Formats: sequence, C-alpha cells, structure tokens
Amino acid sequence: MIRVAWALGARDDLKHLNLRKWPHMLGFRGHFSTKTRAYSTTLGALRAARAAWHRRHSAPPSPTTLVLAHWAYDGTGLTPDLERLAALIGGIPTRAEAVTTHA
Repeated sequence: MIRVAWALGARDDLKHLNLRKWPHMLGFRGHFSTKTRAYSTTLGALRAARAAWHRRHSAPPSPTTLVLAHWAYDGTGLTPDLERLAALIGGIPTRAEAVTTHA
C-alpha cells in the first residue's frame, strides 16, 4: 500500500494530494487516531488518565540518578532490509547504485 501511495503521488492529476509526503501513512495526512467529536472521550482525557495511573503505580523516585554516558557509533545509512524497502518504494538508491553512480 505504501508503494501504491508513492506511485499515485507521481501522477500529475493527483499532485495536489501530496501523497509522496505521506507514503508511510498510506497517503492519509490526518492524525492516525482522528475520531468524531461525539466519541465517548477525548485524547487529552486518555493522556491524563494514563499519567495518573503511572503516578499511582510507579516506584517512588530514587535519591540517586544513574547516568549512562557511553556512546558508540552504530553506522551510517539504512539497514539492508530498509534499503530493500526503500528500493521497492522507489526514489532512494540502493547502496550498490550509490557506489556505481559516485565512483
């Protein structure tokens, strides 16, 4: 479905929909949980209820703070699986293509 949203976004008659800006959302530009105003609760009320539950059920704060300050370089670019997905969607060259075009 991502590929379809990407392909439709390339059509001149559908450019006004900006589908290529939102392929990961399948072309839908709204909030993922958009709902009617007549729904039984609001997102703000749900957030407040979750925060209250976490305050009641979390451990008391510790008098000390653990600081982890070790950083390690994990690499550049996409993983091989994400490269294949990007190549299927189109528009992003694979590592092999990037090497041949810049060599």
